[in-house]
Amino acid sequence: MESYYLDWANLLLRWVHVITAIAWIGSSFYFVFLDSSLVPPTSKDLKDAGVGGELWAVHGGGFYNPQKYAVAPKVVPEHLHWFYWESYSTWLSGFALFTVSYLWSASTYLIDKSLMNWSSGAAISIALSFLVVFWILYDLICRAFGQRRNGDAIVGALVLLVVCVASWLACHWFAGRAAFLLVGAMIATAMSANVFFCIIPGQRTTVKDLREGRPVDPIHGQRAKQRSVHNTYFTLPVLFAMLSNHYSFTYSHAYNWIVLILMMFAGAAIRQYFVMRHGYKLARNSHPWPYALAGVLVIVAAIVWMKPPAVAAPVASAQTVAPVAFAQVQQVVAQRCAMCHGAEVQMKNVRLDSPAAMAQHAQAVYQQVVVSRLMPMNNTTGITEAERDLIGRWFGAGAKTQ
Repeated sequence: MESYYLDWANLLLRWVHVITAIAWIGSSFYFVFLDSSLVPPTSKDLKDAGVGGELWAVHGGGFYNPQKYAVAPKVVPEHLHWFYWESYSTWLSGFALFTVSYLWSASTYLIDKSLMNWSSGAAISIALSFLVVFWILYDLICRAFGQRRNGDAIVGALVLLVVCVASWLACHWFAGRAAFLLVGAMIATAMSANVFFCIIPGQRTTVKDLREGRPVDPIHGQRAKQRSVHNTYFTLPVLFAMLSNHYSFTYSHAYNWIVLILMMFAGAAIRQYFVMRHGYKLARNSHPWPYALAGVLVIVAAIVWMKPPAVAAPVASAQTVAPVAFAQVQQVVAQRCAMCHGAEVQMKNVRLDSPAAMAQHAQAVYQQVVVSRLMPMNNTTGITEAERDLIGRWFGAGAKTQ
């Protein structure tokens, strides 16, 4: 019964997380586009009012004219819309989902004993430390080098180095599926922390100074803009890490940490293309096609490198064509699967300890055990290739239970 409620919690949290992430990413992408597409105003009234850039757009049957002030309007409006709950809601729902999906059952989903045979408490503590330590290191790098000449390049290189080290550690300490998600959660935590600790406090300070007639320290605006730009480059790498748990060929690869780094790098390069494309359309920079090409080439190279070797079709023999007795399959399932799908525990509401249950879930068993090889999770029960093949032949012969 517990697994049933956990499944519902997982579904509802995932639903909320995706919705809030769409809202956050959508607003982030829109403001990056807006900043890159603004043109100096032609109207004298707008210039006198302090408008530094404007954009005319058409959408939904109406015309829109967003304007950005060089520093601030002469009179700060009483009502301002603040963009932060999208970020906070995304992180809170994502952390809750991570807790339900991985931390709650750390011994099953987080720990791979062939890598690190530690306790659930130790694994959870180390996993959570990834979120905290990465944010501290990232923030220190930004504050130490962000305002220097060529600071963006220095920050980018150092953050990339930290991400590479974290990816290597995560993939050598945790189960591959959890490691990919952990690195994504680590970067996503920094994104939300940027909003919580830098962007919103800086904006509040600026607004307060303006309303009280004090000079505005430009560092708040510069830091907020820098962190917002970082967040947009983090987005595609995070999305890949989050989606990868559905594709075992990525996180189960022998060099899964390299796969993760390559795909995150490709995502950042492709995002750079879209960011600079807005400026190219206004003749502010050259065409950014090299970034898109670099990202695509990295993905293609990863596909070629990860391609499994061709396996010759086995020569038919009496052993390979012999029918598989259901009793043989039952023995494998009892030994490898029943601990999570038996009378006492039914993970994902799946029970496999009877012929009727096996007949009902035969397709799912074949997909999860033989095709995608996701189960048993992290192969904690040590299922062999011969046993996977046995299940595959049983299913191919009609999944008979008599």
